[in-house]
Amino acid sequence: MRIPLLVTILIILISFIIACQVDEQKKVESIEGPSASELIRNPMTLSGDADTTNIPVISFDREVIYFDTIPEGTVIEETFKFTNTGKPPLWITDARSTCGCTVPDYPKEPIPPGEGGEIKVRFNTADKYYLQDRPISIFANTIPGRSVVRLRGYVQPVNESEN
Repeated sequence: MRIPLLVTILIILISFIIACQVDEQKKVESIEGPSASELIRNPMTLSGDADTTNIPVISFDREVIYFDTIPEGTVIEETFKFTNTGKPPLWITDARSTCGCTVPDYPKEPIPPGEGGEIKVRFNTADKYYLQDRPISIFANTIPGRSVVRLRGYVQPVNESEN
């Protein structure tokens, strides 16, 4: 009974030795490139202060667009214009609203410093009544990483406008 156990241990030990042998023919190539500090830039510090000198900044012409009183079922299309007032290119990674009735369309390419772009928003007022405040969150490589613009107005229910 001891001999099969000893043979099993010996086979495992030999297989480890064979698997761990170094192949003299294989060489590891070293790749020279930028240091980690040049690749990764973290503008936040432990104290919470932010170094915003080399960060894109998204500046909107208007952060809130007001639409007038409209009848229920109207589709509103508005455009939020913005400019990258920072030094590096601005990347918008996502734009979304709190419900499927408000659909934003945003640029997928980087926005160079000093240039601008548009975020088009389509709001379907079907089954939406009274005061409407639709936030649109824009996620980008800015600090903070999320900016919010709003679409506001009043939707008159169809059955009330007939009375």
